[in-house]
Amino acid sequence: QVQLVESGGGLVQAGGSLRLSCAGSGSTFSIRTMGWFRQAPGKQRELVTTITRDGITDYADSVKGRFTISRDNAKNTIYLQMNSLKPEDTAVYYCNQVASPRLNWGQGTQVTVSS
Repeated sequence: QVQLVESGGGLVQAGGSLRLSCAGSGSTFSIRTMGWFRQAPGKQRELVTTITRDGITDYADSVKGRFTISRDNAKNTIYLQMNSLKPEDTAVYYCNQVASPRLNWGQGTQVTVSS
């Protein structure tokens, strides 16, 4: 089973940037379509961006033009570059595969954007 470990979150002012990382274990990580999800307090977890094994990406309208997902298959890692952050981006961010059933969720990484 692939294990996922997210890192890179923190507290940032509106307009700032953060870069998240998600390290996965297991030989099949690189063939999976992966995504970044987020869960804000009192809200359901939502999928914000995806990347296929070949690097094709897709974004939710709320983050399009501000967030960039990428991956390094040699390192079993995916990244999320977040620019022009807004207070509404505040959430715990998780990575996981897009297909169901999901892999075991990691602990996530907290992103807090102050106004």
